[in-house]
Amino acid sequence: MAEEKILVVDDDEAMCQFLSIMLKKEGYDVSTANDGHSAIEKVKEDGYAVVITDIKMPGMTGLQLLEAIKAVDPSMPVVIMTGFASQSSAIAAVNKGAFQYLEKHASNDEVKIVVRNAIEMRKVQSQNVYLRRQLRKSHDNKEIIGSSEEMANVFKTIDKVADTDSTILIYGESGTGKELIAKEIHYRSGRANGSFVSINCGALPKDLLESNLFGHVRGSFTGAVKDQDGLLKVAEGGSFFLDEVSEMLPATQVKLLRALQEREIIPVGGNKPIKIDVRLIAATNADLEKMVAEGRFRADLFYRLNVIPLRLPPLRERRDDIPLLADHFLKKLSRGGATKAVSKECMDVLCAYDWPGNVRELENVIERAYVLDENGTLTPEDLPEKVRDRNARKGSLVIDSPDLTLEELEKEYILKVLTYTNWGKKKASELLGINPSTLYRKLQAYGLDKCEEEELVAK
Repeated sequence: MAEEKILVVDDDEAMCQFLSIMLKKEGYDVSTANDGHSAIEKVKEDGYAVVITDIKMPGMTGLQLLEAIKAVDPSMPVVIMTGFASQSSAIAAVNKGAFQYLEKHASNDEVKIVVRNAIEMRKVQSQNVYLRRQLRKSHDNKEIIGSSEEMANVFKTIDKVADTDSTILIYGESGTGKELIAKEIHYRSGRANGSFVSINCGALPKDLLESNLFGHVRGSFTGAVKDQDGLLKVAEGGSFFLDEVSEMLPATQVKLLRALQEREIIPVGGNKPIKIDVRLIAATNADLEKMVAEGRFRADLFYRLNVIPLRLPPLRERRDDIPLLADHFLKKLSRGGATKAVSKECMDVLCAYDWPGNVRELENVIERAYVLDENGTLTPEDLPEKVRDRNARKGSLVIDSPDLTLEELEKEYILKVLTYTNWGKKKASELLGINPSTLYRKLQAYGLDKCEEEELVAK
């Protein structure tokens, strides 16, 4: 067992010695203090896994020591012990943040279990802090790229609204980075240590969205075998990102409106309101005002969501950022190795294209070109035909080699992409710009069964 440090505080020297001997036998590194003031100094100087303190001591009581310790380290588990147990003192201790309340005549096993549980809680809290830091670090690595005037305006708005609790509605076409902006707002707010939870209203069956948002009670519908918290409750103390809010059913819109107005939710099948503390950031690629005028979206909910509107420009409106984005994606693909360049002709083509899929489409095109390029510099020939020639008819193809048939060229190209993705068909289909089902059909037509696939991967 690792030697976790424990501090025992009691004006009774005999009790200090007894607990010290017992806990040292369990493998703990135990220190003692006979009054609250010296205990505080020890806590400030050294880190402890648990503090065990008597409640009645001269000068500073155990409850006062508890408050002082929490001021130094709010996550420190403090166990209160006393020979004069009372319900009121126990309640007071717990209300002030004590981990547990024990009587001095508690058995040795009881004390050991409480100490072990307190240490485990401390470890879990430390792990959660670490994971949050890693999540923050992961987010920081996903910087928002853009130096255009349009993006400068977006950054200015983020600066103004991030540290408020106001509801924000992000407008933007698909692929403009709405969730990335929502995370930026969260991590720059006072809720950064809380959870960032997101849901895409268009990615779930509409009749299941309500249960996912607000939770449900056991037996409220088929398959509800136990009570389940909704994601709005899971995001307690943090931020909740609601993407494609226009896809929400009218009945769900009513419940979301109540959640925003009353700061409480009622699970599906339940009748008891649950208070929530969460900041809502919504997003849409639809014209909500038009939907309100047509009666397809509630006007009162729209005004609740649209407190601070933030519009993300499509990529075609900020073409100055395309070279920056292309360079960023190439550096990411190089994984620290030599970065490929983009020829002037290729960059001219990229900047001339309208990018209906926005930044997401640009990233996929750059990755595709990176995979296919063999010279270290991307050229227009590495780009999809629809990017090279916006007026090209679907299905037209430039064939450079007279030795290969169209089917052979297609097969060679697909196999190259599959090899790059280690035969990850979903990823390969995204890079190829085709549906996964189309890719499967083509592989069957080529006669590539599982055995041949494994051989190709091995090569």
